[in-house]
Amino acid sequence: MNKDREDVAVERRRFLKGVTLASAAAVGSAAAPALAQTAKPSSPAPAAKSSPAAAPPPNPIAETLPPASDPVTQTSSGGEFMVDVLKTIGFEYVAMNCASSFRGIHEALINYGKNTAPEILTCNHEEIAVAMAHGYAKIEGKPMCVLTHGTVGLQHASMALYNAFCDKVPVYLMIGNILAADKRGAPVEWAHSAQDPAAMARDFLKWDDQPQSLQHFAESAVRAYKLATTAPMAPVLLSLDGELQENPIKNRSELQIPKIPRQMPAQADQAALNEIARLLVEAQNPVIIADRMARTPACMGRFVELAELLQCAVIDKGGRTNFPSRHPLNQTARASVVVPQADVILGIELNDFWGSLNTFSDRIERASAPLAKESAKTISLGVHDMFVKANYQEFERYPNIDLDVAGDGESSLPGLIEAVKKYLDEGRRAALEARGKKLADAHDAAILTLKRRATIGWDSSPITMARLVAEIWDQIRTEDWALVGENIQSYWPRFLWDADRSYRFNGNSGGFGLGYSAPAALGAALANKKHGRLSIAIQGDGDLMYAPGTLWTAAHHNIPILYVMHNNRAYHQEYMYVQDMCCRLGRGIENAHIGTTMTSPNIDFAKVAQGFGVYAEGPISDPAAFVPALKRAIAVVKEGRPALLDTLVEPR
Repeated sequence: MNKDREDVAVERRRFLKGVTLASAAAVGSAAAPALAQTAKPSSPAPAAKSSPAAAPPPNPIAETLPPASDPVTQTSSGGEFMVDVLKTIGFEYVAMNCASSFRGIHEALINYGKNTAPEILTCNHEEIAVAMAHGYAKIEGKPMCVLTHGTVGLQHASMALYNAFCDKVPVYLMIGNILAADKRGAPVEWAHSAQDPAAMARDFLKWDDQPQSLQHFAESAVRAYKLATTAPMAPVLLSLDGELQENPIKNRSELQIPKIPRQMPAQADQAALNEIARLLVEAQNPVIIADRMARTPACMGRFVELAELLQCAVIDKGGRTNFPSRHPLNQTARASVVVPQADVILGIELNDFWGSLNTFSDRIERASAPLAKESAKTISLGVHDMFVKANYQEFERYPNIDLDVAGDGESSLPGLIEAVKKYLDEGRRAALEARGKKLADAHDAAILTLKRRATIGWDSSPITMARLVAEIWDQIRTEDWALVGENIQSYWPRFLWDADRSYRFNGNSGGFGLGYSAPAALGAALANKKHGRLSIAIQGDGDLMYAPGTLWTAAHHNIPILYVMHNNRAYHQEYMYVQDMCCRLGRGIENAHIGTTMTSPNIDFAKVAQGFGVYAEGPISDPAAFVPALKRAIAVVKEGRPALLDTLVEPR
């Protein structure tokens, strides 16, 4: 250090020392007695009548000094025990946007826990963190842990939480909070704390708690995990007090972590399954409709066995991949034909049973009409009605059901299969084989029609959605692929691709909230990474603009995923709705683009992605240029990195 700098440093120390001592004397701090001992004695001033002396003004430097008795270091923190609990539960990751309200457990995760199991995923927004956990859980079959910041972080996370609630997916959320008013530092900690912070999200949580001790935390943490992963699954929340995280552990030897139970989902009553089996075997045209049924890879094989025993039509609503898309009994593309013909309809884990049996129109006056015939016997099997909240209306319209059986759909399949076998005799099997042959022929004809339809506008620019999907399939068909995110309005992948594993498609957001697809796809890709799967997302442009920071997390953590943009430069569903309203009123559609399109300027998603460190090409509008770019992007993903192709695609 040179002499000028030394002089400045000395003067600065003298200044701070003088201010500190003077301030301490003024406010009667612990330094006051020492000053009194060294001060020169003086004659007492004569008493005088006067008004009370005004209090000295507060000094900001003195106010930030810790008490003289406050220790400088400590040997443990409550956060360390919390990390022990999280490791015992078995979390692989904790997604977070860093914040002071959980600095105690954050420090414990990176130093005490060595940032392994769970490993921190750095996110630029709480909605990204929760949506990543949403997508991860649907692939991996278990929840990811998420940390958010007090009241403000929870508000950011709330949309993603709502999506997970609607989709019946477990998300394990912990938030920071400072409960005791006298422990909050002004002013930020007051704005970011609450008496009951979970209240704002409680309508779409399965359970929440605010532990008051470390033992309380251990028991609530295990309870939260158990409840989140018990069907019907949903998000849970724990509010962690700052002092509970940060202060030393006083009684570590007395703290106990409860056992993590091995959970068995509740199966339906066997007598009820026998009745379902009898109705299905005796039916002339039974139909099974499944939605959010598949929880594990074993589900698809069991479902195929049931359908082949019955040789009946199957409709997969797509909440999960329940049934192989190319199986001859898959009649999803013919739902409008097979449902009206059905005499027995079994819905398994259907969120919208009514919508599966009726048509709906919102033209001028909203109206509906039955799709199924009135005489059809309707059966519901699932846990949907075991968790219904009053305020948010995600449970859909009340259906007319003849037999309602409570029980986890996937877990009840073995009992239903055995019951069907008991009711089948050789004569009935022959009749069912003939029915299955007709369904197979109809399936093949429907797929052939769709393939022909996909060729319409094949060389058009912008690229047609059908060609985009067909070209992707041609490049990935021999890979162990997973479509981890897709434009929710597109049916092309489900009909043109051969989805023969439960992880091929992971469904939609549940609550249809924009901002879900990009981060949820990334969470699913993270789960696929250790399995060596090729993860692809057909990514909407409007959705990505809600959470573009997702791309930085993908690059930072080297998560291999291919985002193929469905860039139509508009919120096109809303564009069409506004066009429809314009036509209703006879005012023309010339102004329908206002407030619905993303042009002037056009967004260059390739540059956006490159700015975040992601390999990217585009914009690509020529279909002939798409395949070469696609091959290059897939090669990047196979190297273990994220990639994005900005493709200009037809509106629908």
